[in-house]
Amino acid sequence: MSSAAEQLAANMNFGAFSKATELKKRIWFTLGALIVYRLGTYIPLPGIDPVVLQDIFSQQAGGILGMFDMFSGGALGRMTIFALNIMPYISASIIMQLMTSVSPKMAALKKEGESGRKLINQYTRYLTVLITTMQAYGISVGLEGMNSSVGSAVIDPGVFFRFTTVVTLVGGTMFLMWLGEQITARGIGNGISLIIFSGIVANLPSAIAGTLELGRTGALSSLLIIALIIMSVGVIFFIIFMERAQRRLIVQYPKRQQGNKMSGGESSHLPLKLNTAGVIPPIFASSILLMPITIIGFSAGSGPEWLSTVAALLGRGQPLYLAIYVSLIVFFAFFYTAVVFNPEDTADNLKKHGGFIPGIRPGKNTSQYLDKVLTRLTVVGAAYLAVVCLLPEILISRFSVPFYFGGTSLLIVVTVTMDTVSQVQSHLLAHQYEGLIKKSKLKGKRG
Repeated sequence: MSSAAEQLAANMNFGAFSKATELKKRIWFTLGALIVYRLGTYIPLPGIDPVVLQDIFSQQAGGILGMFDMFSGGALGRMTIFALNIMPYISASIIMQLMTSVSPKMAALKKEGESGRKLINQYTRYLTVLITTMQAYGISVGLEGMNSSVGSAVIDPGVFFRFTTVVTLVGGTMFLMWLGEQITARGIGNGISLIIFSGIVANLPSAIAGTLELGRTGALSSLLIIALIIMSVGVIFFIIFMERAQRRLIVQYPKRQQGNKMSGGESSHLPLKLNTAGVIPPIFASSILLMPITIIGFSAGSGPEWLSTVAALLGRGQPLYLAIYVSLIVFFAFFYTAVVFNPEDTADNLKKHGGFIPGIRPGKNTSQYLDKVLTRLTVVGAAYLAVVCLLPEILISRFSVPFYFGGTSLLIVVTVTMDTVSQVQSHLLAHQYEGLIKKSKLKGKRG
């Protein structure tokens, strides 16, 4: 299937694309949905003084708030209706996936098929509302305590401001959750990932322009900027290489005699990706790490002294922040790999179809062998994710480069781009197959 897709991609031309009307509709729908999302990142919360907020945020933009603002496409810095972005939904998804692993009731619900999946999605939505409400209330309280030399960030603090802020932020996150589902169903897929992707890419031109401006004024040396560009290009190529890397296990099928004919006996491959979890671990790690730190950052100036200490220890590039970040990435790399690939189910399926791995007995031995190979691959994949996400973080914190297109962002952008291209190629391949089937039916009728 992959070779057919690669062959189609090599022979693809504008004429083939122009005939795929269904694909064009999906692409236009996706672009329209992302435009709606981008417009929402400029609608401010009611009761906020934008001048004061910009002054306060500019003092903290170099830290963790700047990183979270990058994920939200600038919505946090402008404190808009999409300030929380899609992160509460991701946090709820993490909790529900953990529950399906530890709770027998949730695990049984997951095995019920489509009905169980719909019920789990419903629980995820309810949990998203709860998480968003708590985070929104924390942000509203933090905003009321934010002051600068110009004045207070909130024009009229009080119960009404907190209520409107919570309702607005919850509504914004739920709308983005719905929008992501629509992109997945009616667009080109990967709705949630594309929303995060568009937020990061939207900040890229201003980040590049700001870096070049600092180089022009002499705040950054030209050699440092050139080294940063070379590092970014190198990281992109490294990500592409690692994302395409896979271990192919040979699967042999025995020969079977059906009447006077012999069938079977062929061999195929079971591909195991080096990074089975994909971009999920950094996104999950960021969603868990960023929101508590963001709330601490909002309230550290007016809250207890220990909050300021915690905020300093969890600052960008600090050892504690890096250690927690790496631990979360490694944990979710193993956890999500276990969720998406079950060695026992794969071994059972091979056994049912008569397939076996040469030198390994079918059944339990095959399951143990697959688990062993997958564990080794995940160790390398988790190390690769940690290196890609940490190296730019260390360089940015060390040299104070205002270029927040770091390793996590590059990983998300490159991976989502590759997945989107694969989705487009799949739609074109399906369109080509439909054309061949129609032609064969017409020839059959004529015959």
